[in-house]
Amino acid sequence: MKIGIMTINDLEFHPNKRLAEAASQRGHQVSLINPYRLWCSIQGGKLGSEGWPGLDALDVVLPRQGAPIGDYGLALIRHLMLMGIPVVNDEDAVRLTRNQFLTLQALAEAEVPVPDSIFVTTEEGFSQAVDLLGGYPVVAKKVNSWGGRGIILVENERILQLVSDCFLEERQGLVVQYFIPPAGRQDLRVLVLGDQVVGAMQLRPKDGDFRANFHLGGEAQIARLSPELIGLAVKAGETVGLEIAGVDIIVDREGQAGVIEINHSPGFKGLEGATGLDIAGLIVDYVANTYGRAQA
Repeated sequence: MKIGIMTINDLEFHPNKRLAEAASQRGHQVSLINPYRLWCSIQGGKLGSEGWPGLDALDVVLPRQGAPIGDYGLALIRHLMLMGIPVVNDEDAVRLTRNQFLTLQALAEAEVPVPDSIFVTTEEGFSQAVDLLGGYPVVAKKVNSWGGRGIILVENERILQLVSDCFLEERQGLVVQYFIPPAGRQDLRVLVLGDQVVGAMQLRPKDGDFRANFHLGGEAQIARLSPELIGLAVKAGETVGLEIAGVDIIVDREGQAGVIEINHSPGFKGLEGATGLDIAGLIVDYVANTYGRAQA
């Protein structure tokens, strides 16, 4: 198969490097597509592209831009789909999961447990949200936060004022969320491919931080999930329409689990290190088995 990876990074970037290695080992070919060097075209009423020769020869494309993906990237995913090129994950799922609150909204509607959250647009709303969530501390998140960035622990009025001044944009909004203390909780990252959990790790925040994220120096170790947590992760991925999903789950000290975030382009360096699994190979196998059969 000829697999396109939509990314702004080169082959030195861990996921790209590992996916290319795994594909090559299986007799497939990977091409990196910089979305900002590929231009959508409509000429003579027909959809096409300019700037990146060989697009029509691809069998499938994996969008790998993560939450920072912009409107052009979304338009490009849809353009590829309309041109008849399969895309994993599709534009609707990527559009939904690049926004933290829209993701929580969809999960709650499907009765997937999520932390209590309030979406605010003004400082007054922010203050009311703190009261409604039981007081300080609370967590504030930009809707397009990723990798632990854009997530702030708000412990008092002074920090609330600072966050309001620096991060609260009325047209974008800010997610204010009930804070679950790190002590006694489990932070899990679960990789879902299709309807299967293929790997999971538990993350521990580095000293002095409340965010459990591998990219921020958190410690990772393999996690053995209960059938209930496996079912929760699979349902979360299916709810938002993702075929490849990184599902972040927090289990509090009372054992109550909730989904806090879903990533449509999950990194897997920490997961490979913690589990010893060939995650890149599992992703390539999923793509080949799913889309290779469809074209046979």
